[in-house]
Amino acid sequence: MKLLKLLAAFLFMTHISLAWADDNPADAIAMVDKGLAYMQKNGKDALVQEINNKNPEFMNGAIYLSVRGLDGIMVAHPINPKLIGKNMLDLPDADGKYFRKDIVALAKSKGKGWVDYRFNNPVTKQMENKSTYIVRSNDVILEAGIYKGK
Repeated sequence: MKLLKLLAAFLFMTHISLAWADDNPADAIAMVDKGLAYMQKNGKDALVQEINNKNPEFMNGAIYLSVRGLDGIMVAHPINPKLIGKNMLDLPDADGKYFRKDIVALAKSKGKGWVDYRFNNPVTKQMENKSTYIVRSNDVILEAGIYKGK
């Protein structure tokens, strides 16, 4: 009986710890890859429409796909539609980092990679460390980030 209780406690704690675990970088990469495949098949305008219509294919908890132009203007964002059409390159994160400029610069120089900054997690509603995976495709940047806790 003691063994059964220990096993149940272990499984419960494992479940709790997994629920609070950091997001997986592979999930962000997969989200961007899914967006690229959709865009190649259906076009940029169709992808933008699907993201802005909150298609669950491009949203998974705190991981979601957004699209930014090479000029810094947000083209598609499923969480905060007020960002669409805005250029916020000169707006820093909570620590003063101009991460949006870093995203555009990375897209123009290497075409893909990761950018780290601090951002409000839409699930926890807390300011957290975030890493965003980006890939340039022609004149847009596809982005999906993971939260890494405080």
